[in-house]
Amino acid sequence: MAFPPVRARRLDRIDLLRAAAMLWMTVYHFCFDLDHFGLIHENFARDPFWTWQRTAIVSGFLFTAGLSQAVALSQGQDWPRFWKRWAQVAGAALLVTAGSALMFPKSFIYFGVLHGIAVMLIVMRLTAGWGVWLWPAGALAIAAKFIAPTVIAAMPVLELLNAPGWNALGFISRLPVTEDYVPLLPWLGVMWWGVAAGQWALRNRPHWLGSMDAPGAGFRRGLVVMGRWSLSYYLLHQPVLMGLVTGWVWWRGP
Repeated sequence: MAFPPVRARRLDRIDLLRAAAMLWMTVYHFCFDLDHFGLIHENFARDPFWTWQRTAIVSGFLFTAGLSQAVALSQGQDWPRFWKRWAQVAGAALLVTAGSALMFPKSFIYFGVLHGIAVMLIVMRLTAGWGVWLWPAGALAIAAKFIAPTVIAAMPVLELLNAPGWNALGFISRLPVTEDYVPLLPWLGVMWWGVAAGQWALRNRPHWLGSMDAPGAGFRRGLVVMGRWSLSYYLLHQPVLMGLVTGWVWWRGP
């Protein structure tokens, strides 16, 4: 599938969208940390106020990841460059697993957002040529989340899909005990839609994705830079937040 030639540079509105998701994530995680230290009392696992926020934040990350993949492919990204970036994401995912195992040994993260993105990036690379079929493929992936419990209840042999390892697919009838869980279903559908939207925009409304010029100045520049260093920010923000809250608890005393 051919797209208008694009220089191998980033488009700033994609970075702005990613930065918005990152800021929202930071507020969400700050509140989570306050709850963890007993400074507030919220149910992040069940309260719709928090669960819907998590859904929106993860959707934002995966949709913008799909947009970025569409742009990268339009710029002719080769496999060596792809694998270099993939290795960074996969390595960061392993760091998240190690860090969460120290902090939450009974509910550590074994397939969170970075683990999911690492697998989905390979799927995107292999399926980006599906074109408009990415839209119904994404819809089916999202729908699978809602039909899985009924299918598994009707076919008990599929209970094995709830087991660790298999539950990375996301075709489950009960959620695992883990601090972050972003399986292929339904989230693969969101990234497929991101790729499809990016491909459509590159063909029809390339200006919607932003400019390749300098990111500007002031607050906007800060957001664009944040979006461009999203992986580093993701790895560092929670240790910093945890450190700040820990310091406050220590300073306040018993």
